[in-house]
Amino acid sequence: MISEAPPSPALVRRNTILLAATLTCLSGMLQLVVAVSTITLVLVTGIESILGLGPAVFLASSAVAALPAGKAMDRWARVPVVAFGCVLGVVGCVVAAAGSGLESAPLVLLGFVMIGGSSGTVLLVRAAAADLYPPERRARGISYVLFGSLFGAALGPLVFRPLLSGRHLDSGGLVIPYLVAAVIMVVGLCIVLQVRPDPKVFAARTALAHPDAAGGSSVPLAQVLARPGTIAAIIAAVTSFAVMVSVMNLAGYVVVGHGHAEEDIFTVISFHIIGMYSLVLVIGDMIDRIGRMPALVGGLVVMAVSALGLGWHSSVLWTSFCLFGLGLGWNVSYVAAAAHLSDVAAPSERGRLIGFTDLLSGFAGAGLALAGGAAYTAFGVLAIALGATVIALAPIPLMLARREQPAVA
Repeated sequence: MISEAPPSPALVRRNTILLAATLTCLSGMLQLVVAVSTITLVLVTGIESILGLGPAVFLASSAVAALPAGKAMDRWARVPVVAFGCVLGVVGCVVAAAGSGLESAPLVLLGFVMIGGSSGTVLLVRAAAADLYPPERRARGISYVLFGSLFGAALGPLVFRPLLSGRHLDSGGLVIPYLVAAVIMVVGLCIVLQVRPDPKVFAARTALAHPDAAGGSSVPLAQVLARPGTIAAIIAAVTSFAVMVSVMNLAGYVVVGHGHAEEDIFTVISFHIIGMYSLVLVIGDMIDRIGRMPALVGGLVVMAVSALGLGWHSSVLWTSFCLFGLGLGWNVSYVAAAAHLSDVAAPSERGRLIGFTDLLSGFAGAGLALAGGAAYTAFGVLAIALGATVIALAPIPLMLARREQPAVA
């Protein structure tokens, strides 16, 4: 029996911190995968033309995992599903380490599949974050949890960079970094298991405490998608995520291609993650104030400008600056889209809707990573810069045509 008393602020705060710390661990693991996934397969196989395959496998696996994980969250609970995602990350990193040491491309790809599944599952903590907060504070609540990813950005320079610094990079040299990433996800598993009660319980209590919030039983996904503004939010979420992850995953190879040291990859990726999360607390409050649609459009514009800048100069500092801007623009669009999708969905629908959006986003990102890898091999970094700019701006007219405001849930 669920009590009608509103959730305790102290308990909400505690669970928010634990969910944020879980994302810290995921972010730390992804620091390594994002930085070296392109390089790993090239080193193992010796085939440069497949540099986009590693990120594509990772992103496609993340997409495939998102929808069933979201459905499982809605049917049962949030914490067990996120915990399973952490376990998948641990196993995936160990398998990728084995594949690197044995120079086995199938093992490396299997590891990337598991790591992608882990990412797609654990990132659904956005649904758990939305459960903890009422509609008028939902963007801020989601931003509080996402803020944890910022601390994961420090693991690149502090942990992974020293492991690779001063070494000639070969596949065997990646074994220890992948095993360290596995340990980080073990910590994430221990943290998320401390979240009590499950955030889905908070969602029910919040709905009872806020009679204006829409509740009710789950309805078919098609009906949820038909609610005002939902398609516009999904378009923004898919576009911003696909552009961001495709450029981010190719950035490591671009940095090395400019003649910089392999350890410089972590500097660039760290700046990118700082852009993604450093201002998230301010951005969440801004989105609650100005509305979802202006934030969705504004974020895509910032991403387009930042992507275009990649073709301007090749220094580590400039590339880091552009990746920072790309992360910042994504942050605005991502939080706004997550808040909107949480607004239009009841707690029993929320995981499924966000999982469906992540499904589309992951496949779009995988496609762009493959296309971007081929474009970079054939035409250089300018092709990535121009292509990402055009794709980021393209959906804005359609989004503005579908800018109806939702009824919040």
